[in-house]
Amino acid sequence: MPERQLILDLPVRTATGRDDFFVTAANQAAVAVVDAWPDWPGRARVLVGPPGSGKSHLCHIWAERAGARTVAASALAAGMVPKLLQAGALVVEDAPGEALDEAALFHLVNLAGETGTPVLIAARTDPAHWPVHLADLRTRLLVLEVVRIGAPDDDLMRGVIVKQFQDRQIAADEAVVAYMLTRMERSLEAVRHLVAEIDRAALTEQARITRAFVARIMAEHAEPGLFEEE
Repeated sequence: MPERQLILDLPVRTATGRDDFFVTAANQAAVAVVDAWPDWPGRARVLVGPPGSGKSHLCHIWAERAGARTVAASALAAGMVPKLLQAGALVVEDAPGEALDEAALFHLVNLAGETGTPVLIAARTDPAHWPVHLADLRTRLLVLEVVRIGAPDDDLMRGVIVKQFQDRQIAADEAVVAYMLTRMERSLEAVRHLVAEIDRAALTEQARITRAFVARIMAEHAEPGLFEEE
């Protein structure tokens, strides 16, 4: 049995700059919108994509460029809306959230429109499908421009696998990347989980990250819907 050791829970350096974002057919339209800043007719946008698709990364890029504040949708409250918009730009993440204050979001959308303040709203689903009860808010949401990130293609999956290893300062060879690419669920969130588990196991066992090692980790930690069978 390989020797095991305790490992420190050290922070992972995540590269979030524009040059670190992989552009493929799956996300090209969304990247084009961010790159078009500040030429944003209509000013407000909703960025829609599945978990781990790169929404937060794109929001971070845009926030840096626009000098925007960032707030979670679940943290919105009507009284804080004017202050949130004082920065001149705003990112709203994880909309609609588990406990959306609909009146606050309605106030936000209205005030942003009146003041010309750009707002980027990140969500997993189209605003037309949000469980919103306030009729006026539904009307406002339906006229916002929606930009979608599609399901990850091979190029994006490969790029994110490599990036996740690089963020952890791990040099993974092509055999490892190819093995993961052909056997994983098409989910960037699954990539993050798997690379984290590979890293943890390799540190614990003081093992080299080889194709055989990765195959073992995938077999030991496979969950329904996370890793596909070989």
